[in-house]
Amino acid sequence: MRFTDFLKATVMTSAAAATLLAAITVATGSREDQLLVIFSAGWWLLAALIGVTLGRRAETSPPIARLLAGARSTKALPEVHPTRILFNRLWPLLLCTVVAAGLAFVFPQIAAIATGFAIIWALSWRRQDAAVTAIEERDGVRYYVERTSPLKPIQLLRTPGFKANMWQFEDAAEPTPAPHT
Repeated sequence: MRFTDFLKATVMTSAAAATLLAAITVATGSREDQLLVIFSAGWWLLAALIGVTLGRRAETSPPIARLLAGARSTKALPEVHPTRILFNRLWPLLLCTVVAAGLAFVFPQIAAIATGFAIIWALSWRRQDAAVTAIEERDGVRYYVERTSPLKPIQLLRTPGFKANMWQFEDAAEPTPAPHT
């Protein structure tokens, strides 16, 4: 699975988890305690501000930069099993969502708090795929998520890709191709 697709799927899965937990919070909280829903909405707005602030950069975050720098080079394309890789890497998010949703019927506050963290996660990672795509185009490579144990850190494979053909304009009359490094 391409790393950029994995990042997009992570953002969408986090947003889906936040939506599910928010719906459960509103459903369970509105019948018991409307004050919970009001405070939850405030926490979600604060979480959205935190997420937008953390995700405002156009460059890769330091953890992703280290991950890209440590990618293992290979000439062959890896096996593509997106469902297996997503489940293998995102199981903590799935587990937290299921546990928070289950506990919400007894303690709706848990789902409200978990919703805020899912919002922060989704919004703070929302631009990382574009930053990785820019690096791929600049360097002429593609990054893929390597299949590893679910308990080990994520690892990437770097394969040859297509380098972007950028033109440099010294004069408006005649474009010259950028030098290849």
